[in-house]
Amino acid sequence: MTDSTPDPAPEETSVEPNAQVVHPRAPRKTLPRAAQVAWPLAAIGAISVLASQQGAPPPTTATAPAPVVAQQEVQWWAAFKLNATVFPTAPSDPGRSCPFGGDKQAYKASLQYAFATSQDPVIKAGQNLIGVGPDDPLGATYARMYNGAFHYVVWNDQFKGAIKAGGCTGECGSPWGHSKGMMAWNDAGEGMVLQVTTPGWPRAGGAQHPATDGVGDTLGCIQGDDDIEFSQDFFALKLTKDDVVQVLHALANSSVVTDPANPQLVSNGGPDDIRALVQTLGVKSQSQSPINTVLSSGVRLISKPSALHYPPWQLVSAELGGVPLKVANWWTEPAIPSTDAGTKIGCPAPSLPTPGAVVNVTFGQWDGKRMGLQGGGGPLGGNHGKIGVSSDGVHSYAIFGDMNQQGSLGPDRCNSSQNGRGGMFFVVDNAQLAASVSQLLTDPSTPNPT
Repeated sequence: MTDSTPDPAPEETSVEPNAQVVHPRAPRKTLPRAAQVAWPLAAIGAISVLASQQGAPPPTTATAPAPVVAQQEVQWWAAFKLNATVFPTAPSDPGRSCPFGGDKQAYKASLQYAFATSQDPVIKAGQNLIGVGPDDPLGATYARMYNGAFHYVVWNDQFKGAIKAGGCTGECGSPWGHSKGMMAWNDAGEGMVLQVTTPGWPRAGGAQHPATDGVGDTLGCIQGDDDIEFSQDFFALKLTKDDVVQVLHALANSSVVTDPANPQLVSNGGPDDIRALVQTLGVKSQSQSPINTVLSSGVRLISKPSALHYPPWQLVSAELGGVPLKVANWWTEPAIPSTDAGTKIGCPAPSLPTPGAVVNVTFGQWDGKRMGLQGGGGPLGGNHGKIGVSSDGVHSYAIFGDMNQQGSLGPDRCNSSQNGRGGMFFVVDNAQLAASVSQLLTDPSTPNPT
């Protein structure tokens, strides 16, 4: 899609602590006033009764959902699913299965991946296929959430099949948030968040309310949309109760697409403040203020609201105090060009600091092979993940995001494409992880790459 102001439909229709934390100079911001709304407790109680009548699962108080790697809980893990052109997975691969529903599909696929964890932050090759079983981090983590009796929220601007949310079926465009993921928590409010970049996955938060439209809910088994052809990324983070509250504020600020009345997508419960915040989701936020907060793990969470019409990754750089970044995402028309520290951003955002350079990376490398990292595919494949890394040699930020560099630097069309949408970014300050991400985003054919 070229440009539309605002977009009537999504622009991606072709796809579809180990290091010491040193916080940036950007101050921690208070939450937008609009995000601090709480529903009356009487109304929440009535909603809870209705949910129980609809068969909502009882909470589990003794355990909490958490990121899992090799059957062990970790603080966080990050995974990068590789593209099918350079790293193909055959339809007949014996490792492929559909544990969460659906049937193995014959479309172009890759379920090979690389990953890092809080215990071992250097990116390494995954030994199994991703998302399909107990031996890979995504499959194991999703299984713990999906098969546990937890409260949850699932959101996605590109739900596939018959799921209706945000007043749209299939895909929701601007000004809805360009964000995908799931969060689960126990009755005490302790839990985890899983950020994904896959259109249409996940589609259900628990086995008690599975996807029933026949489309499926396993990577590589979802009918009608190939979300494993291009590269994708996944980030899982353990949360305290206070963290869950912060993430819910960010979800509301980002205008994520979900439906609190649909038990396939939302099972509300836990502490009263969490329950109230869940009920604010699935609404287009009018906020123009980013959220920039540090969670208990030291991971920084940044939320861009849709009504702040500004290039997404320049906003991230600004919120990190002007740190220069190199980024890889679904970079295609309307493509935001690379910028340097002197580039003037013509879209007004007087509350934001000045961003640093933001460079779009179009090729990278893994396992000695060059791969495409731009949107739209190509002879070396395409990338639908949204990852970035600081590039000044001083900071060590690895960034996992929701948004693409599509839109405008202004002053014209400042609400074009992703400029006019919301999303979240998780920033991990870890030297080993940042070095690994930087290497992943380095074109091996470029002499003396920086």
